[in-house]
Amino acid sequence: MRIVVTGANGFVGVHAVRQLVREHEVLAIDNLRYGPWRFSAQEMKQIRTETTDLRDRAALTGNIASFNPHAIIHLAAVHFIPECERLPDEAISINVEGTVNLLLACPSTCRFVFTSSAAVYAPKDTAHLEQDPIGPVDVYGFTKFHGEDFVRYFTAQKNLQSVIVRLFNVIGPGETNPHVLPEIIKQLKSGVRKLSLGNLQPKRDYIYVTDVAEGFIATATQPFPQAAGNGPVVVNLGSGKSYSVAEIVSRLSAIIGDRIDIEVDPKRVRKVDRLNLLSDNSRMRQFFGWTGRHEIEQALSQTWANPDLML
Repeated sequence: MRIVVTGANGFVGVHAVRQLVREHEVLAIDNLRYGPWRFSAQEMKQIRTETTDLRDRAALTGNIASFNPHAIIHLAAVHFIPECERLPDEAISINVEGTVNLLLACPSTCRFVFTSSAAVYAPKDTAHLEQDPIGPVDVYGFTKFHGEDFVRYFTAQKNLQSVIVRLFNVIGPGETNPHVLPEIIKQLKSGVRKLSLGNLQPKRDYIYVTDVAEGFIATATQPFPQAAGNGPVVVNLGSGKSYSVAEIVSRLSAIIGDRIDIEVDPKRVRKVDRLNLLSDNSRMRQFFGWTGRHEIEQALSQTWANPDLML
């Protein structure tokens, strides 16, 4: 298959491209906002790359038309919540306008896989199902909510096969944003044993990055489920287990064999936060045959051993 990956130089994108090139022809699109391509010289020979901003409709349309893909995995977005809150115009233009430009460029014969987020759900204490009420509470969640709407609209207009993947919290080597786990590991690697952190009690569903990459590849390459009907397939992608920051730190303490203390830094405390985010993955397993392979201890151990992406 010919598969486009947007945000291909990002956290999930690099892992997805590395898996895809083993069996497929890949066009990697990225605006390189986080630095140069993170693939080895040998890998670059196997990948077609385009340095394109999704807001450049003409360039993007040309990229897609010349490659004529069978599937598009749309990972590109501004997704670090503090950045979205600080620069809402940037988040909206990239996450919403960029998605619309890509949908306009998408051939009707191409499957479109959109990376949404658990951030679209209304807060809930138990595991989220895809039919749960929608109720984003931050800029990022709203951009993904509107992105989903445009996926539905263009799915109907162009008769696309489309999949909306509501992604939970991704962890692993190669993170490009200062989310909580990279920040914890950065402090620990510098020798600090008293961490300065923000919100400690909210629980999150942490899923290892290679499991995420495998999930997206399944949604792009497996047979399209008959149960989808005329609309997009909506699936959750998480581990199915949630942990607080305090619990994550406790597990890291066991992994590194040292005591770790925590102090709350008021500057790091988010004013808007959810108490719990937990995925129900039943539909992902049913429709695409995907099951995550990494438990939290294994994910943390591998991230601690190699926090940076090794080429």
